[in-house]
Amino acid sequence: MKIGDIQKAHFIGIGGIGMSGLARLFLHEGKTVSGSDIKETPLTQALEKEGVTVFYQQVPENLSSRLHLELVVYTEAMPHDHPELVAARELGITTINYFEALGMVANEYYLIAVSGTHGKTTTTAMLIDILEEASFDPSAIVGSLRSKTGSNYRAGKSKYFIVEACEYKRDFLTLEPDVLIITNIEHEHVDYYSDLSDVQHAFSELAKKVPETGAIIANIKDKNVLPVLESLSCAVIDYTKAINLDLQLRQPGLHNRMNAACATSAALFASIEEQTINTALEQFAGTARRFEYKGDCNNAPVYDDYAHHPTEIRASILGARELYPHKKLTVVFQPHTQSRTQELFPDFVTELSKADRVFLLPIYEARHEEGYTTKSTDLENELVTKGVTAAYFATHDACVLAIQESVTSTDVVLVMGAGDVSKVASSLCTQLV
Repeated sequence: MKIGDIQKAHFIGIGGIGMSGLARLFLHEGKTVSGSDIKETPLTQALEKEGVTVFYQQVPENLSSRLHLELVVYTEAMPHDHPELVAARELGITTINYFEALGMVANEYYLIAVSGTHGKTTTTAMLIDILEEASFDPSAIVGSLRSKTGSNYRAGKSKYFIVEACEYKRDFLTLEPDVLIITNIEHEHVDYYSDLSDVQHAFSELAKKVPETGAIIANIKDKNVLPVLESLSCAVIDYTKAINLDLQLRQPGLHNRMNAACATSAALFASIEEQTINTALEQFAGTARRFEYKGDCNNAPVYDDYAHHPTEIRASILGARELYPHKKLTVVFQPHTQSRTQELFPDFVTELSKADRVFLLPIYEARHEEGYTTKSTDLENELVTKGVTAAYFATHDACVLAIQESVTSTDVVLVMGAGDVSKVASSLCTQLV
């Protein structure tokens, strides 16, 4: 099936950041688009304004009421007995997951795929800005809202398509990249991958898809990445050679300079001039929830960040320390999934200990998991044992109140997690930007 064969498509879980971007692509291609989600959000409201029909009850009638549906796209989070999926099968409608649908569309282009355990979204958004600056007019789907446009989709008219390639459940193997960026590799998605070697094997499968005329951009000095780069027919470009410490980036931290180096290497491979690249990177405004300044609370700056892995927490804390070396750092952290929290527990404690104070919220359960017992209170207890000021709050509101009662202009607040913890950042601020 190709997108040209489809006139009507329905997206289950359309409020997700990836699904909404793909829905926007289908809408831009002139398709009739509908979707469902469990709650109304600013993102679903925006989709409705753009012409998407959104249902807030996920029932079979959502499909039967949409005559002549040809495709249903669902997220990996959907159980196979989801009522809309069951209805789609009974109605004989083709069902594919998000990455299968993304591959169906993106593989027809000159595809630049951005993979890696961390840094995919920022690198992708940086690369979009660079290609825009160079008048390459790319199409793109990014896993956040670009601050520059407020959207997670860019409609271009050239041969170039830029996407994030997520390794979860080997989903990125639906892609056929011409250029592959590997920002880094760690043992992540512990509910699916047994160990680091398992993750590396998945990346190897993806790397071998890159044609001889293409390129893989990676850190060839990274011991976790090196096994992936063996026996390849394409060019391998070391992005560390493109790290530019003189660039005036708006985003703090070495990790963002490495993201910029990845984007720079891909752009240079596409024969874009270095000055054009640097101009775009220095103007890069960032994306939502990637060290995003939200406003102030009692004159303390508040930042919202997607960090939910120990390595990401370390990078975000270092970034905060770089910007505010003389302020006390309060971290609000919402762990994401019990499996990740339990399997990486010592690393979470190590990285969170680098804050002056840690406020913890209940674990955000993105999906049902069996056999895991770790709770946020376990993190609290371990941090306190190590001499860290830490407190657990059962609700967002209680956490917000505690921060409002305690922070002053001598503090900086960093809200972190991949769940709904961003509500805390918004509630804290006296002025949203």
